[in-house]
Amino acid sequence: MAATILVVEDEPGIQELISYGLRQAGHKTFCAGDAEQAMKLVNDVLPDLVLLDWMLPGMSGIELAKILRRAPRTKNIPIIMLTARSEECDKISGLEIGADDYITKPFSTRELVARIKAVLRRRSPESADDIVEISELRLDPVTHRVTVNDHEVILGPTEFRLLYFLMTHTERVHSRSQLLDGVWGDHVFVEDRTVDVHIRRLRKILEPVGKDGLVQTVRGAGYRLSVGRA
Repeated sequence: MAATILVVEDEPGIQELISYGLRQAGHKTFCAGDAEQAMKLVNDVLPDLVLLDWMLPGMSGIELAKILRRAPRTKNIPIIMLTARSEECDKISGLEIGADDYITKPFSTRELVARIKAVLRRRSPESADDIVEISELRLDPVTHRVTVNDHEVILGPTEFRLLYFLMTHTERVHSRSQLLDGVWGDHVFVEDRTVDVHIRRLRKILEPVGKDGLVQTVRGAGYRLSVGRA
């Protein structure tokens, strides 16, 4: 699966190494050394995926990721954070701002390519085109729009896939492992804690429209979407 990938990394040596490895894997790459250059390239080429270094000169990678997630044109572009930080709180911070995955330096080209492949594969998992509607919450898998009484709800790509899965499997309790299988697909590089982070993000997004109660935690078992709770 060839893709156009934007590499945002301020260390020239690392940037070139990543870019070379991705080109060898069949991808097309563009490179930026800071957030300003990255935004210009995003607007010019609209990449399929962004590899984003946490620590950048000027605006940080986290701040840039927030901007990309807020903009209608870029909100669905998958983001993989690159960083030397390995603390769990840092990983959670990256996931909570909408990153799809997180890879800690140093990493091998093989691991990076595998993660990119997994993220791209799960970007549009919906095979059915039918609109799903539950308790006034309406999801269109073709246009990737979610609405409540014609009010649009803005979701990141991972939260969209998670909501779609839950809405098409209502009332069933899903363990973290089952959600990883159903939403993330090949989850060899994804931790169980990732599910909790995205469930929390999904609830926060649904809260202003009064639909956060649909997503329930079943203690000791997992999560479910229950129609009778919102």
